[in-house]
Amino acid sequence: MAHSDAFRQKMADAGLHDLFTDGWIGLYEKFCAGDKGFIAESAIEPVTELPELDSLPEGDEALLGKTVVLKLNGGLGTGMGLDKAKSLLEVKNGDTFLDLIAKQIRKLREKHPVRFMLMNSFSTEADTKEFFSKYPEIQEVWDQEVSFMQNMSPKVDAASKEPVDWPSKPGCEWCPPGHGDIYAAMLCSGKLDMLLAEGYEYAFVSNSDNLGATLDLRLLGYLAESGAPMLMEVCVRGEDDKKGGHLARQRGSGILTLRESAQCPKEDEKDFQDITKHKFFNTNNLWFNLRRLREVMADGVLPLPIIVNEKKVDPASKENPGPKVFQLETAMGAAISSLPDSQAICVPFERFAPVKTCNQLFALRSDAYVINEEFKPVLAPGALKPVVEFDDHYKMVPDMEAAIPHGVPSLKLCKKLTVKGKVVFAPNVAIHGEVQILNGSKTGPAPTVTGTIRGSADKLRILRDADDAQPHTAISGAALSATSRAFTMPRTAGSTQGLPVIRQAIP
Repeated sequence: MAHSDAFRQKMADAGLHDLFTDGWIGLYEKFCAGDKGFIAESAIEPVTELPELDSLPEGDEALLGKTVVLKLNGGLGTGMGLDKAKSLLEVKNGDTFLDLIAKQIRKLREKHPVRFMLMNSFSTEADTKEFFSKYPEIQEVWDQEVSFMQNMSPKVDAASKEPVDWPSKPGCEWCPPGHGDIYAAMLCSGKLDMLLAEGYEYAFVSNSDNLGATLDLRLLGYLAESGAPMLMEVCVRGEDDKKGGHLARQRGSGILTLRESAQCPKEDEKDFQDITKHKFFNTNNLWFNLRRLREVMADGVLPLPIIVNEKKVDPASKENPGPKVFQLETAMGAAISSLPDSQAICVPFERFAPVKTCNQLFALRSDAYVINEEFKPVLAPGALKPVVEFDDHYKMVPDMEAAIPHGVPSLKLCKKLTVKGKVVFAPNVAIHGEVQILNGSKTGPAPTVTGTIRGSADKLRILRDADDAQPHTAISGAALSATSRAFTMPRTAGSTQGLPVIRQAIP
């Protein structure tokens, strides 16, 4: 049974715009009618070919004066143990995401007066505005030009489908509506009409944690020349991307559509994860023709498919997370099927460099990456592209940083680093090739990793444990090659369980 009136009253009391409320109530009523937003495999067809960025000509620089660079900045990064805007996290050499974004904008403005905007949330607005005091040219026009607020959605009590009530922590009764809210937020705030009135025609939108998403004149030129309302940047899926959303075409119409993992029925998961069948994923780097976008929203907010996420009302609380709730969300990229004639372009991976996990942050902070003259992270000359895999001991940023009190090891010549169990890296550690560091002990101080650890450049083979070694030192192992190193803690007599050991490949 739907409780639309109760939700509508709650949203009105919170001061939410009627247009947003109408759109959200529409999603809620679909949900109550049994619509879980699933997109069945039988309803779609794979996308087999797309134009590639390298084939596009350079666009006219004059287009920059009509363009907005808009960053989505509503996330707190709670999944990485953060309690403020994720974009305030230090990325490299003392610079945060927002530092590098601000420097990218300054670089662009050396040639053209590119407009810069942020979509913040009720959780990130204050911290972000305070941060930009170091960039006064941005903070001085904060309310007039830069910031607009993402809406907030009421959580749905899973048992009753009523608005959840959590008086001990009322903020937990609300959640972000997903980045698909950008369309309603721009419309309801008046920012979209303001931009059009000031002569802006195009917008480049991306996540604030994707520093690879810089303004590219080839894509801007293609958007302007094609007249498409929306252009989506996609990359070719790899093994690491098979659980993420993919691009497809609606069966019959051929219209491009986006299917997220939460929209895949369980029986279709094998097809969903088949990267040879569904080849492309959405980078969430999107380009818009603002005039065409406004035309589609002449009668209200852009209709988007529902995404249903199941959570606890207060997931951050270990003592009392509360009852199960549903969060009804939408995805920004899903607009590709709501905006007729939208297109997609295949771009290289360098344009998709998000930091969603400590694995990615660890690699980015290492010497394998440098910041180029456009303030964009790129692989250092001669560096491999390291893959870092941590276990749950390093899921949160404070735990990761506790392991690197002297800084991130050198990963310039690392192909893959796997760490399981707690360890501490000493100063001047270097990882070469493919290496596993395994500590099975759950008690005592974390062992220290020292020196240069060399592994295989191609295939990882795990050696037997070294039998005798002093703790907290890197040693030569008699069974290893001359360039190999192993680290171990003393064994407990008659047992190998709980043995902390660096294991690595023969080069």
